Amino acid sequence: MTTVSTLTAVKTLARKLALPLAGFVLMAIPGAFAEERPVIMTTKATADEIREFCTNIADAARDQRYLLQKQELENLQKDVDERIKTLEARRAEYEDWLKRRNDFLKMAEGGLVEIYRKMKPDAAAGQLAEINPEIASAIIMKLPPRQSSTILAEMPADKAALLTRLIAIAGDPNTSKDPS
Repeated sequence: MTTVSTLTAVKTLARKLALPLAGFVLMAIPGAFAEERPVIMTTKATADEIREFCTNIADAARDQRYLLQKQELENLQKDVDERIKTLEARRAEYEDWLKRRNDFLKMAEGGLVEIYRKMKPDAAAGQLAEINPEIASAIIMKLPPRQSSTILAEMPADKAALLTRLIAIAGDPNTSKDPS
């Protein structure tokens, strides 16, 4: 046999074996063309891997939980601070109201009330209609109710209404700072 015929014989043999050889090579690579799917194992190694994974993320999960709790506590602290501020403002307003009321009643103390107590109602009404309404209402509050009502009846209606409103406001703790 000559080299040419040997070469031809090898080529023919290579062509015949090419297809089975390619199949064998492809079978040797098991997952080369296979669809990728998650592998679920239920062995002890898988349970250990799960435990290890959970252990590894436990610190991060705890840190996240602490961060969320810290944010919630900060929000609650802000809410408490706002409520304290509101209560302080109301307390200051009440103290101011109490001081104004006490000052208001002190205006009518002493001899001034006695002077108006001894006056005739029509004369007292004329005098009280002309003075500061706060002072006039404080004096009327210190007089006996029967005398106060007679004096208010003798006053012009608008002045009597103003004094009555001031007296009512002086007794109400929910009023604003402006008595008019």
